[in-house]
Amino acid sequence: MRPGHPEVPAPGRLRLLWLLPVQAALMVGVGLLVTGPLADQWPLAAEDAVDRGLAAHRGGPALPLSQWLSLLAGTPSIIALTVLAVAALLALSRGRWLREALFLAGAVAAQSAVFLLVTLLVERPRPHVAQLDAAPPTSSFPSGHVGAAVALFGGLAVLAVLRHRPGRPWLRHALAAVLLVIPVLVACSRLYRGMHHPSDVVGGLLNGACTLLVLAHAVLLPVRTRTPSHTAGATATAAPTADRYRSRPGPGPGRRPAVVVRHPHCTPQLAEHVGDALRRHGYADQVWTKTSAEHPAGALARRIDEEDPALVVACGGDGTVRACADLLAHTGIPLAVVPCGTGNLLAHNLRLPTDPYAALEAALSGETAHIDVGRVLGDGPRAARFTVMAGAGFDAAMVAGASERVKRRLGWAAYAVSAARHLGDPRMRLSIRLDGGPARERRARMVVIGNVGTLQGGLPLLPDARPDSGRLEVVLLDPRGIRGWLGAAGHLLARVLPGGPVPGPGGSQGPVAGGALEYFSAVRVDIRFTRPQPRELDGDVMAAGTRLTAEVEPGALLIRVPPRTPYAPGERTVRPRTAPAGEPARRIPDFDRG
Repeated sequence: MRPGHPEVPAPGRLRLLWLLPVQAALMVGVGLLVTGPLADQWPLAAEDAVDRGLAAHRGGPALPLSQWLSLLAGTPSIIALTVLAVAALLALSRGRWLREALFLAGAVAAQSAVFLLVTLLVERPRPHVAQLDAAPPTSSFPSGHVGAAVALFGGLAVLAVLRHRPGRPWLRHALAAVLLVIPVLVACSRLYRGMHHPSDVVGGLLNGACTLLVLAHAVLLPVRTRTPSHTAGATATAAPTADRYRSRPGPGPGRRPAVVVRHPHCTPQLAEHVGDALRRHGYADQVWTKTSAEHPAGALARRIDEEDPALVVACGGDGTVRACADLLAHTGIPLAVVPCGTGNLLAHNLRLPTDPYAALEAALSGETAHIDVGRVLGDGPRAARFTVMAGAGFDAAMVAGASERVKRRLGWAAYAVSAARHLGDPRMRLSIRLDGGPARERRARMVVIGNVGTLQGGLPLLPDARPDSGRLEVVLLDPRGIRGWLGAAGHLLARVLPGGPVPGPGGSQGPVAGGALEYFSAVRVDIRFTRPQPRELDGDVMAAGTRLTAEVEPGALLIRVPPRTPYAPGERTVRPRTAPAGEPARRIPDFDRG
């Protein structure tokens, strides 16, 4: 399966749809028993008394509520709601949730087909009480309203449990519980309004539930395949190239798999090494997915839902890492970074080796730490998270101007080439608001909001930035003329040279270098521009806009970092402290420093 493309049900699973005729036959059999030999037996013999008792106590707010519930489960409403739900699933996922849409639409349609067939073969009159709704010319058994409500709202509950992003299980289970209550309320309303006997609504519940069970196994649930034991050796030595790759299960943590997200920059040789290294560290069960321009994390969202992985490995640059981190935040699933992109700034700030082979080994043999992520809002693109920096103005124009061809040839130096072309870009007029405080009017060529602060070559653009500080650091760059550019460059380079200043917490706040740089620190940063400006997120270009709002999510991401080692004199990169071996990872808001 090519990454970024919707998955369709496996042909072998579709054969399970033959169970629907079996379901219809069983429902017909139950209906004939209810209207035949069991009609005079308890509890069916007591149903008339239940109908009369409910009819005798009608009144109050229960009447309009029961009417609303009956309308909600009526044929026009069910069709309209199903169409809207299917359209929403396809639109929100950009077509990736095709199986979910087929499951929901198929469940509603299949339930209706079984219902119509049963009512043709089973004749049961309506209860002998005053009926508050117009009775369609169908048998009272089973209840079509109840069956349709189970198929639609029960199907949505199934999707809420199986397809909701992990990390907040109480939320998805609460949503599923609310959805499952609706068919029960519909059943009560149909009894209350004299439209069905109790056994009719039970038949409707049974019909809808059986339809969901069949459709879930035929369309929705994933097919889990394992490499046969006699081919495992060959598989282990081959570089994984398919979106889904499996090797034999091994002694990994709880036998949960590792998901590997592979950018095209990850060569077949590196991919083979990643697979071998994971097996050596106990992750013999592996799932691979390739990235694409439309899906920078590949099929990771689906893999998280289906596999509940013990580890996610991002083989790519900061853009790939950012896309993975966006999905992994608050899930408790750790991320290991294999830097093979242009920038690799997060890996550099976490003291991972620049060599991807050594970085993977350091991450797998190291420790698990909590780091913060930033969450960006603004006009235009949807909310997204970043692990390194978000920026606007000169910074974003530089990123946008670096072509893929030049980046492949020059690496991160391609950004320097692009920066030279944008030195003369006009300054921006903006207002910045920190933690809901008063707006501050400024002019600047560039604004950068950082979770970490060191650029390539150890250049400390945001010297106070620490990835577990619980805060975001901001810098405005506004040099005036050649003297201003030289002053800003000299201020930054002074911190790289041996013996240069090492800032303490808050040591870089306010204007420096004659006002060419101005630093701020906050939990939430709101920036408004007078004109649309180019924006970027961890090296990924965003649409131009007039707003950039970022807030920190403290300790939201679990990430694998190298084992603790002493710092060399003058070293400037930082790494979050982690829990001792054997203890769970926890966020500690201070850092080792060189």
